Amino acid sequence: MSSGKEPANGTSGTVRRRTSTRSVTLRDVAAHAGVSSQTVSRVLRIPDEVAPHTRARVEEAIRECGYVPNLAARNLASNRSKIVATVIPSLSASVFSETLTGLSDVLAPEGYQLLLGYTDYDDEREEALIRSLVGRRPDGIVMTGAVHRETIVAMLRTARIPVVETWDWTDTPLDVLVGFSNERAMYEMVCQLHGAGYRRPCFVGSLPAGDHRARRRLAGFRRAAAEHWPGREPRVVDASGHPLTLESGARLLDVARGAHPEADVLVFSTDIFANGALLAAARRGLRVPEDIAVTGFGDFELSRMLHPGLTTVALPNATIGREAATLLLRRMRGERPTTRTIDLGFEIRRRGSA
Repeated sequence: MSSGKEPANGTSGTVRRRTSTRSVTLRDVAAHAGVSSQTVSRVLRIPDEVAPHTRARVEEAIRECGYVPNLAARNLASNRSKIVATVIPSLSASVFSETLTGLSDVLAPEGYQLLLGYTDYDDEREEALIRSLVGRRPDGIVMTGAVHRETIVAMLRTARIPVVETWDWTDTPLDVLVGFSNERAMYEMVCQLHGAGYRRPCFVGSLPAGDHRARRRLAGFRRAAAEHWPGREPRVVDASGHPLTLESGARLLDVARGAHPEADVLVFSTDIFANGALLAAARRGLRVPEDIAVTGFGDFELSRMLHPGLTTVALPNATIGREAATLLLRRMRGERPTTRTIDLGFEIRRRGSA
């Protein structure tokens, strides 16, 4: 009859499971693998310095025991959290998910995890979010945009955490910046529309106080309009009361055509609105671009699949993430950047909508 006791060396294959009062420890894993605790620790910290057959046995024991290292204790000892905080304005836009993928592709192999927060284009919410994230002492922060409240700037400078700003442009970044000029991108779009023969453009975009990038796109539209049609008041439809959805794009098509029936091209600040307008135009029997032309900003996947395809500003979404992560790794290692700004540019993609 069995006594019910586990062998001290753990060789029977019995695994000590987590109970309500006790978690599996490194010592449990060592006993299960038949090695020392120091060997298990080396496998976790410097696996390349452990013989392959021993490493495989320890890794199998870790899986069987369900052991999870106490990263908080380890990070406290090393004064490193291995966390990079990431601040984006919206969870609904695919362009930001591509940037997050680029970040993860570079940071994950180095042992870093992303801690994600979003602002919903609200400056007050951004300040509260940054305060909360800084309190968790991440090793680095990646932010969307280059315009922030003075309280946020002071907070980040006091914390002395490496910061990479993205998706915008400034000659005086908080720390380092990887992005492009929203103002110049929209200016180039309108200039190309003028060259294609359009004479009555109408800007359509959401302009809440916290969406500084949309306001810079409007500034680019206004600069191009003043250059090509001097003395005329630019046509602008503020979509701030509409959520960032395809359905809103459909409604804004009607709003813009009602407010400016003479407009020959609707210049949307985002592909989300523009794609919604394109789909609605087809349902309403409008010919695009003959009856009304449409352009966007972002080059989302759907923009390439619609008929006609959407003319838009294409951005290096994933490259922004990879370059920002590479630069942030150097900053987190204490290296001085050779440059504080990296301009990845943009491309005007001409398709059938304009």
